[in-house]
Amino acid sequence: MIIFFVLHVLVYPSSNGYNSYMDRDQTPIGGLRKPLQPSRQLFFVTVVMDIMAVAIACIVSLYFAAGVLLYILASRAYSYRGIRLKKYPVIGYLTVVVFQGALIFFISYHGSSASKALHVPLTPMIAAALLIGGYYPLTQIYQHEEDRRDGILSISMFLGKKGTFVFCGGIFAAATLLMFITFYEQDRLASFYIFLGCMLPMVLFFLNWMRKVWRNEAEANFKNSLWMNVLASCCTAICFLTLLILRSVE
Repeated sequence: MIIFFVLHVLVYPSSNGYNSYMDRDQTPIGGLRKPLQPSRQLFFVTVVMDIMAVAIACIVSLYFAAGVLLYILASRAYSYRGIRLKKYPVIGYLTVVVFQGALIFFISYHGSSASKALHVPLTPMIAAALLIGGYYPLTQIYQHEEDRRDGILSISMFLGKKGTFVFCGGIFAAATLLMFITFYEQDRLASFYIFLGCMLPMVLFFLNWMRKVWRNEAEANFKNSLWMNVLASCCTAICFLTLLILRSVE
């Protein structure tokens, strides 16, 4: 519960708030069609939330707190205009994959284990990173013009709209393969089939959206990206909640 609170109530909202403060987007971003312009107060709120996150994380363990701090620093380096890792397609993409995917998996696994294990299974950690990597470029696909005006070359801009779909499909396929290997090694193939079933609505939407963009690149818009975001979040949450419940009753 502490891990959930630190990450989802403090760290993630703070990172999003700081990114909004630095970007000052005029066009749709995330789940907002008309984002409000951030004030100086937002910056101070993010600082307070970061301090609270690290302090509360110490209750779990010092390693967990260090991981939270590392994530916050990476997030700031990604957004801060003096560094602005997000303006580089490969470095920016890898920052998200490594820190939002692999690092979060590591500290969550460590923090939730009774022994506070530091030896985290590598295959599912890479799979978690790839799941983030297979989705993240799709959040950038409708922002090419805004990013271009801001001097940003996102991974989606680098790949092009059609290339973004091909790339994301390949990364997600690799993540799915690693999930299969993970569950196979644990003799839990039923859990893998649950994973596939939960992800099916998202995959079908992705394929249909890709078909539309192939015919008309204007379909790579905010509305479709928002629906993809909602579906991905819901499918992932339902999947891991189901697996958690089944694991607890085994």
